[in-house]
Amino acid sequence: MEWYQRTIEETQSVTKTSELGLSSEERQKRIVSQGENSLSKGQEDSELKKFLHHFNDLLIYVLIGAGILKGVTGDFIDMTIIFAVVLINSLIGYVQERKATNSLSSLSAMMGSQATILADGEKGIVEATSLVAGDVVLLNPGTIIPADLRLVEAYNLVVEEAILTGESTPVNKNTADITSSADLGDRLNMVYSGTLVNSGSGKGIVVETGDGTELGKISQHLKEVGSGETPLIKKMKQLNKQIFYILAALILFLVVFSLMFREFTGGELVSAMIALAVSAVPEGLPAVLSIILSVGVTRMAVKKAIIKKMPAVETLGSMSVICSDKTGTLTKNEMTVVSIVTKDQVVEIADEGFEHSAQEDRLAWHRLIETALYCNDTKINYRGGKREIIGNPTEGALLEFANQHPLDQEEHILYKIPFDSAYKYMATLVVIGKKKFIYLKGAPDIVLDMVSLQLEQEAYKTIDLAYWEEEISIQARKGQRMLAAAYKEVPFEMATISHEDLQQEMVMLGLYGIIDPPKKEAMEAIRICHDAGISVKMITGDHKDTAVAIAEQIGLTNYNQALIGSDIENLSDLELQGVVATHDVFARTTPEHKLRLVRAIQENGEIVGMTGDGVNDAPALKKADIGIAMGIKGTEVTKDAADMVLADDNFATIAAAVREGRRVYDNLKKTIYFSLPTAFAQGLLVVVSILLDKPLPLTSIQILWLNMVTTITLSFALGFEPIAKDAMTRKPRDPKENILNGYAVFRTTYVSLLLAALGFMINTYLGNQGASETVMQTTLLLTIVCGQVFYMINCREIHQFAITKSILANKILWLATGILVILQLAVMYVPFMNSILATTSIGWHHTSLALLAGVLVFLIVEGEKLIYRIWKKI
Repeated sequence: MEWYQRTIEETQSVTKTSELGLSSEERQKRIVSQGENSLSKGQEDSELKKFLHHFNDLLIYVLIGAGILKGVTGDFIDMTIIFAVVLINSLIGYVQERKATNSLSSLSAMMGSQATILADGEKGIVEATSLVAGDVVLLNPGTIIPADLRLVEAYNLVVEEAILTGESTPVNKNTADITSSADLGDRLNMVYSGTLVNSGSGKGIVVETGDGTELGKISQHLKEVGSGETPLIKKMKQLNKQIFYILAALILFLVVFSLMFREFTGGELVSAMIALAVSAVPEGLPAVLSIILSVGVTRMAVKKAIIKKMPAVETLGSMSVICSDKTGTLTKNEMTVVSIVTKDQVVEIADEGFEHSAQEDRLAWHRLIETALYCNDTKINYRGGKREIIGNPTEGALLEFANQHPLDQEEHILYKIPFDSAYKYMATLVVIGKKKFIYLKGAPDIVLDMVSLQLEQEAYKTIDLAYWEEEISIQARKGQRMLAAAYKEVPFEMATISHEDLQQEMVMLGLYGIIDPPKKEAMEAIRICHDAGISVKMITGDHKDTAVAIAEQIGLTNYNQALIGSDIENLSDLELQGVVATHDVFARTTPEHKLRLVRAIQENGEIVGMTGDGVNDAPALKKADIGIAMGIKGTEVTKDAADMVLADDNFATIAAAVREGRRVYDNLKKTIYFSLPTAFAQGLLVVVSILLDKPLPLTSIQILWLNMVTTITLSFALGFEPIAKDAMTRKPRDPKENILNGYAVFRTTYVSLLLAALGFMINTYLGNQGASETVMQTTLLLTIVCGQVFYMINCREIHQFAITKSILANKILWLATGILVILQLAVMYVPFMNSILATTSIGWHHTSLALLAGVLVFLIVEGEKLIYRIWKKI
């Protein structure tokens, strides 16, 4: 049996306590046996282990092996350079991806630091960590509840539970028994660790502490979820495996071939295999990807999207489903009066005819403003341009409404009957000028039972109950919380009021329709997401009717088929997978429900983004492919669990981030199209040299120069290419799609062969001319660089013609090309560089050969792209 289903007497019996609390001796015994009221922490990897993790890659193993072999053969310079390359790549990965996982410590910080308890019948203040089951805790306004409590007393107790339930309005608590099953947000006789007492007072028995609390369950979920790999990381590992297997097969074949048909010494064979490994492995690719992702991170930061983990940039571009919390994400998280109902008319506050309507119903409207203003215990402050409500958010909405229509009159509140959940209304006695009035507001069903008249056409008439009940039903279906207002004039000598005074001659004024309204930007962002093929689902802890109403307003599709938490619990994992594909609204959900929903969507092969701001969202955020936290209203727990933080709490920022993510992926794809052929071309030079029994055309250091310096410099330019015109109108790519599709393999193969063939042709020509080995190597080096430069321009567009107007907009392209020209001139003409890379000065004749080869590469690739466009009709 759950704690909320137990009576107060049963709770006292099970926890072996009384209304006077535990004795000091018993508390000490239980502290020893039960342990501290704190959350257990998971084991975190050391910084060294995190750093070493970046060496765990097949291609890194190849380079490490090559470096070791270089050392064994006595070539320590090459060994040092190879190890330096490995170290640089790992450092880049470690520095760029490092993030502190402080989710659990943030959760612990949310538990109250101190608590007021009864021990031996006496009040005392103790550390929250010392609380044990059976302790009796006293609650007052502003108290952070330190453990899960079964209430035994509640006096107008209102608790803010949004961090756990996602419900936008504070909850009125009571001590009544609950016998049936209830969702977390409907357990009104319980209060939970980490939530906040908004107003009132109460007393409760500690029933769960530490990991046993609802907050503790979230902590356990966070530890169980772990960190998943992003689609990009998965694809890159897959690509690395493909390169590794091809390389391993080539090395095995060449070793067998050399032993059978060539007379290589052991040292020569090892040097040849090392040259092949170093040339075929695109060492510069990880660094290039990190740079491009880093550029995306910077761009997103400008757009108020703070990326905590670099691969998340690309994940945004592949996201196919966004699961969004409602409160504070799709809505303003500010209760607002959105409609006014009088007997004569219904006024939607957002309507342009608002002021005119107010004039038509002047007296009723005026009295409704007075009721909202004078029958109110809440205050509003503005700090830094932001609204801060001190008190009840619903009353804050009424006060905001009244302040927008200031009254020019002198008034003084003489007496007040405060709101109490026992009778569900509030009343005030107010003197205005030389008249006195009673103003009443409360639950519509209660107020309607108290009134006999209504204000209609500036006169008092008999109450029309059918009209008011119908309007309450209509507005409630829109997700609005309805409050009724009534008043009456009283004799001027009256000094106080009682409940009996409210039972006679009260006049019904109208209804306030209050809701946490959707953000206009969110509506537009959802439309953009739908155009981009991204499904948006609402997962909230709020009530079903409210969720459905907001979903309809913001433009979700399958909002009429909303499910609640109990529906989810009754579905198996397999059934839930089918349901999430056809439903877009899930209400009254717990953290466990949100986690199951994200998992079910992922099982359908979708890339899932999850947004949220409360602690209840944290496990689902961590499980999602991309967790998105609110930066302003989000808790620290949520921010720590997320991959991205929205600095402006705006759902529209997600759409902008998706746009940037798609641009980043397109540019990453262009980079891979560019990097692989240049690496494989160098590998082909080695392979063909061995097969033809010719000297290796380039040294290992020269190959590393090409892979680490020239490739990085040119790839950097591709990272700044503008977004494609169709980026936000095409569907998200299939997550199962290989990063190297059939066309990419074809392009990589023929460009590799082309670059290698041109290199051999120039090498053969120079050999026939009697050129020295150093001149031949320097010219070949320049030939490959020229081929890379022109092929980089080809890769600006995968299928379309590369030279467009946007080529002038990408200033980084020209800067990168200029830097590479300077570096290559240094390789050829600076003595220091000549010594390191074994190069020499060459004349214009050799340079023109290299330039001609580059131009041929550009023309051939553009010709192939033209044929492809004609064939595919694009």
